[in-house]
Amino acid sequence: MSYPHLLTPEEKLADAKTLLNLPPVVVICGSIRFTTEMTEADLRETKAGRIVVQPAGDTKTSPHELSSDPLEAETLKVRLGDLHRAKIRLADEVLVVGDYIGDSTRVEIAYARSLGKPIRFTHPEVDPDA
Repeated sequence: MSYPHLLTPEEKLADAKTLLNLPPVVVICGSIRFTTEMTEADLRETKAGRIVVQPAGDTKTSPHELSSDPLEAETLKVRLGDLHRAKIRLADEVLVVGDYIGDSTRVEIAYARSLGKPIRFTHPEVDPDA
């Protein structure tokens, strides 16, 4: 007797995207120092017909009320990291922006690869696995 194939959450998400006729979703990763380049990449990807998600704004180097208290800033950093990993899970592919890969971006790339997500680089020479 054969049992029906139970879909994984990832397969259910892919099926839902297909049923909804959604365009590909691209998540932008990279050092926050490349905010301008990320905005440009967002525009290029959107123009190409893709839905783009990217990291939250720069709360590290720009003064902001959300990062004024050190304890709250650390809690926010953890929450933003969790949200960005969720964006990676949601995305069909990853676009790494910039000519530098820091520790956080390296972790995001490894996470995306562990999920089997295709990854593009604006600067392929910085691919840690190249």
